[in-house]
Amino acid sequence: MPTHTPFATRVSRAAGAPRTARSTRTARRLLDPRRSVPAAAGLASLLLLSACSSASEAADATQTGTASGSEISAERCEANRAAGTITYITGYQYQSSAGILEAVAAEKLGYFDDLCLDVQIQPGTGDTSANAQLVAAGTAQVTSLGNEAEVLKAVAGGVDITGVLTWAHVPIATLMTGTDITDLTQLEGKTLGHKGSLPAPLRAMLVEEGVDVDAITQVEVGYDPSVLPRGQVQALTGYKSNEPLLLEDMGEDVTLWNPEDYGVAGSFGALAVNPTFAATYPQAVSDYLRAVVHAFDYCTDNGAECVGYAAELGGSGYDVAHNEKVWATEAGLAASSTPEGSPLGFLDADLTAAEGQTLVDSGELTEVPAFADAFDPSYLEVIYDGAELQWPGE
Repeated sequence: MPTHTPFATRVSRAAGAPRTARSTRTARRLLDPRRSVPAAAGLASLLLLSACSSASEAADATQTGTASGSEISAERCEANRAAGTITYITGYQYQSSAGILEAVAAEKLGYFDDLCLDVQIQPGTGDTSANAQLVAAGTAQVTSLGNEAEVLKAVAGGVDITGVLTWAHVPIATLMTGTDITDLTQLEGKTLGHKGSLPAPLRAMLVEEGVDVDAITQVEVGYDPSVLPRGQVQALTGYKSNEPLLLEDMGEDVTLWNPEDYGVAGSFGALAVNPTFAATYPQAVSDYLRAVVHAFDYCTDNGAECVGYAAELGGSGYDVAHNEKVWATEAGLAASSTPEGSPLGFLDADLTAAEGQTLVDSGELTEVPAFADAFDPSYLEVIYDGAELQWPGE
């Protein structure tokens, strides 16, 4: 059985995990870099209004060579501009999470402009299922979902989206307990708090350890993790990059029980697109991915700068210090869960199938959609040479 250590020790390892040899780092040019949920229809109206009011940026292209003000050929630039405005809906506001921060940074650093892409970023409300429906309807073209399981559930429910990239191949969910819990079976007869339901990877972990899940009292709690140290619950679900960090700031010692330590598959930071748009403008989709991968790599080394960009959009009250920890944790997990020789953001049918099986085991799905019906790795594959990102002019 895996050995568990107090939170502070485990998080420092995740947040400080070194980049692997398959780094997508590319030589960089010197740039001047000038979080109640509303209904999906409300957000759709906002998106349409914003799209109609946005001015399309036209630049003269030369007959041959590089388009004016871009890093790519005039022909490629023209094709990308023909795709029109690409509306990206974040998972939750401007939180500095994988799947959000890199898009904000790509815009601020000029990477979208370099590829002649007109990208409009709209803050999501946290209702990722609504975001998926907006993308399927063509109101937006790209969105970030919590994990590949959300893509599978959307597709299984008839929502027409396609997953094209996944930043991390490890569950973001974690189960927190007091340090007095040394075996998960000790939770039988105790109370577990969650945000609405027990996440599938955590259920799978408990089952794997022989826990009678029905013997645990499950209650819905809010987003204040102090319910755990106050003894209102004896176990609490959360995200590795959020509640444990808040508890650490409170000076509380807790133990993290992570599904991956028990062989449970999972992921986080999945990007999905409208499949019709992608089929019509494949180059624009690939170049969108190229820009956000480039920005992800930049932000891995320049986290504070990139979080600063998100803070500008988030406005007053944006917790910069906490968001810097969110980003450091998630970027570290993305790097450490990407095998050497594999490109950042890669898709893997076997890993997806394993994650899908946790949904079947938890009763959330009766059948997992075929990989090819839910994901298409081709848009990502073309931007890499092996594990190295190909950036124009470098």
